[in-house]
Amino acid sequence: LVGRIMRLKVPAVDRLTPGDLQSRVTSDTTLLRTVLSSGLVESFNSVLMLLGTIALMAYMDLTLLGVTLVVVVGIGAVTSLLMPRIQRAQLKAQESVGAMGAALDRVLQAFRTVKASGAEERETAAVAAAARHAHDRGVTVAKWSSVTEVTMTMSIQLAFLAVLGVGGARAASGSLEISSLIAFLLYLFYLMGPIAGLVEGWTGLQSGLAAVRRIDEVESLPGEPAEESGGLTKGTGGPLGVTFQDVTFGYGDERAPAHRGVTFDVPTGGMVALVGPSGAGKSTVFSLLERFYDHEAGTITVGGRDIRDWPLAELRGSLAYVEQDAPVLAGTLRENLLFAAPDADEKELASAVTRTRLDALVERLPEGLDTAVGHRGVTLSGGERQRIAIARALLRHPRLLLLDEVTSQLDAVNEQALRDVILELAERTTVLVIAHRLSTVRHADRIVVLEEGRVRTAGTHEELIAGDELYRELATTQLAADGEGA
Repeated sequence: LVGRIMRLKVPAVDRLTPGDLQSRVTSDTTLLRTVLSSGLVESFNSVLMLLGTIALMAYMDLTLLGVTLVVVVGIGAVTSLLMPRIQRAQLKAQESVGAMGAALDRVLQAFRTVKASGAEERETAAVAAAARHAHDRGVTVAKWSSVTEVTMTMSIQLAFLAVLGVGGARAASGSLEISSLIAFLLYLFYLMGPIAGLVEGWTGLQSGLAAVRRIDEVESLPGEPAEESGGLTKGTGGPLGVTFQDVTFGYGDERAPAHRGVTFDVPTGGMVALVGPSGAGKSTVFSLLERFYDHEAGTITVGGRDIRDWPLAELRGSLAYVEQDAPVLAGTLRENLLFAAPDADEKELASAVTRTRLDALVERLPEGLDTAVGHRGVTLSGGERQRIAIARALLRHPRLLLLDEVTSQLDAVNEQALRDVILELAERTTVLVIAHRLSTVRHADRIVVLEEGRVRTAGTHEELIAGDELYRELATTQLAADGEGA
């Protein structure tokens, strides 16, 4: 199941919540394991005991056995009608557990924000409400299970009365010995254990089927082919150029299309910057290049090949993507740096640390590179997380480097150092950067201005300052902000 989740396409994961996915991996699989282990063993033992008891009862008196089976099977048929209700109730109960996990995950993902906003009581109430809903759903399952067990127990009682009546009449007529009737009734009472075990196993099976349905929901989501989404194939060769030709793409919701006939070129080698207002479609360019999403119309080529003709592992192995929020995983600093390039040697690692000015951080940490950085890098500053993400990308030796607002959380000194590194990289590979800071984009070989999902214009900084009103406005605003920051 985890392997399947890791191969899901990004749009499928975007529509789910981490807490619910975790519930499917933990709660649902635990329930299914319980049903497939102890539940099946108990049911198998109950079937053996039931068959043995029925065989002995048949040996003693077929007529009384017929009376017993008519009553038990009749009530069993009625009981079977309750099983779909149990399955539906269990499915809703598992969904409620997933919703509770999602509510808790929402709080933990923004724990500091919750505290800073004084929202502890509200969020506690929200999680408690989800927990109460899950509890109520669980009680519903217990109620239907109890009704089923009581009904089957009553079947034995009714069978006992029926056998007592028929057997008593036969004993009175002399066709059945009293001792045989008493022995038969004792066997009848012995049936309660196996029948109760079967009912419990049957009920557990409904719970297992509910868990299977939730697991199958994940299996049915669109995923990347297993042979393509495994370990990345490290890209070899020179820098890659990129061409967008009349590309159209939308996220499939109520939002306007992110791209409406986008056309631009990124030459091989050098640095190209994407600028524009928020929501113009800049980050979408990177999502399409990584094939997190597939464009709907038009053509995207990478290195002269249609992007859909690239094996996914080879494509992503040729790219390095530094995201805007610069995620850091739980683990050591070394593990995070080597995350995308586990085969990098110590010399390469040391070089990346120095070039991204992380050496001071390494010296400050008690265990250096082997110091744990906490969940999501909570012990690091925003600027340190960004520099770690950039160092991680450098170790990949990418043929195409994608940088999304990588200097947004850096101070002036570190920004200048990282800008020098980026310009150095642009001499050896292709760099495509998204940035609002004028200091980042003014040195680009080419700047593409996006607006409302379209390419407005393209050119150098000087050309755009002179010829495009939107770029001039963006640049002027940034200059004013830089002046205030200084």
